[in-house]
Amino acid sequence: MTVIGWVQILLYCAIIVAITPVLGAYMTRVFGGERTFLTPILRPVEIAIYKLSGIDERQEQHAVTYTVGMLLFHLGGLFIIYALMRLQAFLPFNPAEQSAVAEDLSFNTAVSFITNTNWQNYGGESTLSYLVQMLGLTHQNYLSAATGIVLAIALIRGFARHSVRTVGSFWVDVTRCTLYILLPICVPYALFLVWQGIPQTLGPYIDATTLEGAKQTIAVGPVASQIAIKMLGTNGGGFFNANAAHPFENPTALSNYVQIISIFALGAALTNVFGRMVGNQKQGWAILTVMGVLFIAGVVFCYWAEAHGNDALNALGLTGGNTEGKEVRFGIVGSALFAVITTAASCGAVNAMHDSFTALGGMIPLINIQLGEIIVGGVGSGMYGMLLFVIISIFVAGLMVGRTPEYVGKKIEAKEVKMAMLAILVLPLMYLGWTAVAMLVPSAVASMNNPGPHGFTEVLYAYTSMDGNNGSAFAGLNGNTPFYNLSGAMAMAVGRFWMIIPTMIIAGTLAGKKLVPASAGTFPTTGGLFVGLVVGVIVIVGGLTFFPALALGPIVEQLALNAGTLFSSN
Repeated sequence: MTVIGWVQILLYCAIIVAITPVLGAYMTRVFGGERTFLTPILRPVEIAIYKLSGIDERQEQHAVTYTVGMLLFHLGGLFIIYALMRLQAFLPFNPAEQSAVAEDLSFNTAVSFITNTNWQNYGGESTLSYLVQMLGLTHQNYLSAATGIVLAIALIRGFARHSVRTVGSFWVDVTRCTLYILLPICVPYALFLVWQGIPQTLGPYIDATTLEGAKQTIAVGPVASQIAIKMLGTNGGGFFNANAAHPFENPTALSNYVQIISIFALGAALTNVFGRMVGNQKQGWAILTVMGVLFIAGVVFCYWAEAHGNDALNALGLTGGNTEGKEVRFGIVGSALFAVITTAASCGAVNAMHDSFTALGGMIPLINIQLGEIIVGGVGSGMYGMLLFVIISIFVAGLMVGRTPEYVGKKIEAKEVKMAMLAILVLPLMYLGWTAVAMLVPSAVASMNNPGPHGFTEVLYAYTSMDGNNGSAFAGLNGNTPFYNLSGAMAMAVGRFWMIIPTMIIAGTLAGKKLVPASAGTFPTTGGLFVGLVVGVIVIVGGLTFFPALALGPIVEQLALNAGTLFSSN
């Protein structure tokens, strides 16, 4: 652990805090239909989209109609991606002459990208054409990211409005999010990445001769445009198999730092949007503080574990920290920081192989996802996931004092608490359930690259990542089998949509409630007591849910290492 390492971490936190109110103010104006500096340019485009789509921007939707529209929208996206992958061999912009993708892998990938998971059981440069990467994956990166954001906005409106039946229009919200927020940031962002050395071309792969005289094919393509939305939208799916460890996706230390800032940018800003829309920015800062406490704890522990390294190797004098699976240009701190950010934010991009982290260092990304990725989380999904934990925390506080709990002027009653618990518990049901099944299926066990507890962690991480819509992997598991493709697709769909439906039910019920004036018995929700309560509830619920599984994986692996027991690879 070095001074420069701590400086990088502290500077990162300072930048996120600084940009949060700036982006938050702008996003609030966008979703409020107010004029912004881009209105003169983009408003005519927005109106044209509504006319072509037959949308009346003045007509809002009930929470149920909003949710149904979102589900149908993604069903269409599923068919489009699946068809593109299956017909790839007959479509243009395929310079490497990639063949059609297998049925189970196409289905898994289609579900992956409509759910903002971007789990990849394939190597992008060796499997997909330029057209599929652009029209299928990059296109869906925008729409799945926009969906997460607008669902969070719908829930925030539920808290902010009173005595109404509507939470906005899904079609208007997703149009404004894409047009006024995602595209205006991603266009200059992609140009910056090109300047840093990331390719953006429709030209064919390049044949080169190495210094040894061997022939090598260097994959290129429209990379920068995909990486920009991949990071900003917390999608995470790489153009190349090595993802952000590939020099054409993340060539410099500067590109690496800008990318991790963009991962947190919109998710953190949504806390400020919440504060502004409910009329008290301190509410948003309190939620961001909860996220910050959990994030900093994870970064410190992961950085310590990787800097400390492997005790078995340290005993041999091979000190200097765990550098296995890490890019030299990023180092230990850059890799540990990236790993914690990408799993705290539901991004899934990786600049180091999590499979090569120490047992305890690799446990932190796993815990981040298992908590529900509410530590900033995916764009939108992190915010509404955190608000679900806030509802549970307020309910617990109400039990302590024996009165109906309130939050930002809304009474939190039985229906909201039941829906919040349903949304929170559906995640462990999937990742623990499918991990248990995989441990009983011989073909699934055969896909593990390592024996013992590390192999178990590979499977647990895979289902946790898919169910949590993260997309990162331990990279030691062969997931491209019919079993993992089909079961993983189910986990991704349930993890995304079965959490959204209860959340939108809450949004609808809250919007219809009257505002309750604060009284002497109202629990304060902007101070340290509230922050501590929410952090405590998250840790307790998480610990009760996934500690037994962690005990079978990374924890027992570390204990075995301390006892001098090592597990050889297959």
